[in-house]
Amino acid sequence: MPLIDITTVVRAPTEHVFDLSLDVDAHTASMSSAGEQAVAGIRSGRMALDDTVTWAARHFGIRWRMTSRISAYDRPHRFVDEQVTGPFRRWHHEHTFTWDDASEATVMRDVIDFAAPFGVLGWLVTKILLLRYMRRLIQDRNAYLVSTLSHQADLP
Repeated sequence: MPLIDITTVVRAPTEHVFDLSLDVDAHTASMSSAGEQAVAGIRSGRMALDDTVTWAARHFGIRWRMTSRISAYDRPHRFVDEQVTGPFRRWHHEHTFTWDDASEATVMRDVIDFAAPFGVLGWLVTKILLLRYMRRLIQDRNAYLVSTLSHQADLP
């Protein structure tokens, strides 16, 4: 079972990091390299429990659609998005947020449990290509969130 586990430290209040992580516009901006757009469901603003969004994007030169739903929501500590329909056999992405007094920052953790379709072929593609690609997408998204929140902290 492929698992991605990424921890990112963000020098911003937990509530701000949580809220921006659920913002459709921020997600779209962070995935601009793939031309990702919200095409159905919540198409702008912050998502909440049971909200769905359908993303359209181009990855590996192929146009994909994925509908995900916020299946768990505990502001500002945790939320989960899960694929309803799309290219994966399984997609479960847990986001957790904890304040660290020592670093005066929010520790954001992404744990993604996913599986590609097509049995052994999907497993092989995941091992060779998909695991590293998906990890990089999440790291790029997180870098965007860190940059955005650090710029907001600089504002008067």
